[in-house]
Amino acid sequence: MRHGPETALDTAIARHIWKTKYRRAKADGTQEGSIGESWQRVAAALAAVENSGRETWEARFLDILGDFRFLPGGRILAGAGTGQRVTLFNCFVMGLIEDDMGSIFEALREGALTMQAGGGVGYDFSTLRPAGSEARATARIASGPVSFMHVWDAMCSTVLSTGARRGAMIASLRCDHPDIETFIDVKRKPGRLRHFNLSIQATDAFMEAVATDAAWPLLFPDDSLAPDDAAETVVRRWPGYAEPVHCRVLARRSARMLWERIMQATYNTGEPGVLFVDRINEMNNLAYREFITTTNPCGEIPLPPYGACNLGSLNLVRFVREPFTPAARLDHAAIRDTATVATRLLDNVIDCSEFPLERLAEQARGSRRIGLGITGLADALIMLGLQYGEPAARREAARVMETICHAAYRTSICLAGEKGPFPWFERDAYLRSGFVRSLPEDIRTGIAGQGIRNSHLTAIAPTGTISLLAGNVSSGIEPVFDFRHSRKVLNREGVYERFVLEDYASRLWRERGGGVKALPAEFIAAHRLAPVVHLEMQAALQPHVDNAISKTINVPEDYDFADFRELYRSAFERGVKGCTTFRSNPVTGEILGLEADAARAGGERDTHCCSIEREGE
Repeated sequence: MRHGPETALDTAIARHIWKTKYRRAKADGTQEGSIGESWQRVAAALAAVENSGRETWEARFLDILGDFRFLPGGRILAGAGTGQRVTLFNCFVMGLIEDDMGSIFEALREGALTMQAGGGVGYDFSTLRPAGSEARATARIASGPVSFMHVWDAMCSTVLSTGARRGAMIASLRCDHPDIETFIDVKRKPGRLRHFNLSIQATDAFMEAVATDAAWPLLFPDDSLAPDDAAETVVRRWPGYAEPVHCRVLARRSARMLWERIMQATYNTGEPGVLFVDRINEMNNLAYREFITTTNPCGEIPLPPYGACNLGSLNLVRFVREPFTPAARLDHAAIRDTATVATRLLDNVIDCSEFPLERLAEQARGSRRIGLGITGLADALIMLGLQYGEPAARREAARVMETICHAAYRTSICLAGEKGPFPWFERDAYLRSGFVRSLPEDIRTGIAGQGIRNSHLTAIAPTGTISLLAGNVSSGIEPVFDFRHSRKVLNREGVYERFVLEDYASRLWRERGGGVKALPAEFIAAHRLAPVVHLEMQAALQPHVDNAISKTINVPEDYDFADFRELYRSAFERGVKGCTTFRSNPVTGEILGLEADAARAGGERDTHCCSIEREGE
């Protein structure tokens, strides 16, 4: 069923995005004449890696792309079938940063090359010695991880200074690293590390210490520090080590006071976010060979060193039947069918893509990770007559994600039978993973019998640009920002243009004769929702997502700090893999500008790897 508005690119911002980010030259040198020709290019390129039935798969890929039922990651649309040696992956996690100057600057070089190719990058800086510590081998005094983050930030600015595309990086640090307090506070001064998102790696032990107000040790691997026979050590799992290692206790802090410091910084600046790393590793399908400590810049894919994001989203508004009527419903059979084809499409992306570094290619091809998710959730709920904050809305959203997850896993099992399982598949170890144990028996039996093509299959990305292309549907699982607002977009000349946007569901309601002055109750914008509602939606979907969920909990400026702090504690208890909030205030500024108050508008946050400024170049 076609609703109409988005298929013709009849919004000014959709036309702008397509022309400036995704439109490409054809073989005869002329430009693509329509978005349909762009989809044709993508479908043909991804079907070309099939051993047989290429025409059939090209037609099936085009079918799900052509009316925006499936939205691939922006770099897939920008690069597939162009003949250019480009990556089709938006984001990566880079390799471990070894604690010596040569390795540090080699890691910087790899990051620069990856960013130059268009990839956002994630890092764990926990491997660098704390400031003031003396190295065992050289007796040199360390300047600490935060000092080197400034070098990365300058590199990002320099690499991207010649184009309109902004850089995207994430830096994470362990909650027990001795420089954790410096890391927490580094963004309190506006303008510092502007190309980075920051996240704390919060362990279960740390969260328990916060709950009991225990003393919390700050430490670092003993074999990296100058000898001290009297030093106290404890055994910890540390990045860069295959097994737990003796770590020297360098200081102690009140866990609760350290948590308070994190919360105050986040309340005032929007950063750092929190990653619940033990849960990430416990639920990781490849826990038998990976130790994950960070994510891609938007947080929906926890990744090992040199891991990559291969993302796409089902556009839920395309599956609503008889919208705005008592008979409104989601077509789960169509969702299942589309997820089946989309899983194969994303698997083919791995074989079609170039990579900035060979080690990135090895990781992508060894695990064949993909991230199939959803977008347009809030608009679809409105079209179903459900308000985003209602329990019924969360149940419907969870049911949809369960349908997609199970369809993707069943498809991947069939693909393993046809093309072989992913190279790093180990049957018994894989079946023991926390997430796989939660799947239906037929899926686990299928994996045991013939393996699985992809180590991971589901993720929920922010879909910033591609959702605008599809008619300004609500992004990812976020609620509608507002039903009419303005947005600034950076053009190829590096100049901002302002576009007035109307939300997809609002426009469809109006075009079907609905009044816009008094919208029904289900038309609820993000600023009218309690922050806990955002968290409840994230938690409702997490059981059906084997990677993670990109979700920003919007918090009003006057939100009580005690309630704010409770959000993070609740996030841990509800089983999500991480928590990010954004509280608009004079330090953080506004992400978007309301049309009614355009004077307050600012640009997007600089570090969004799926933003308009970063895709399609």
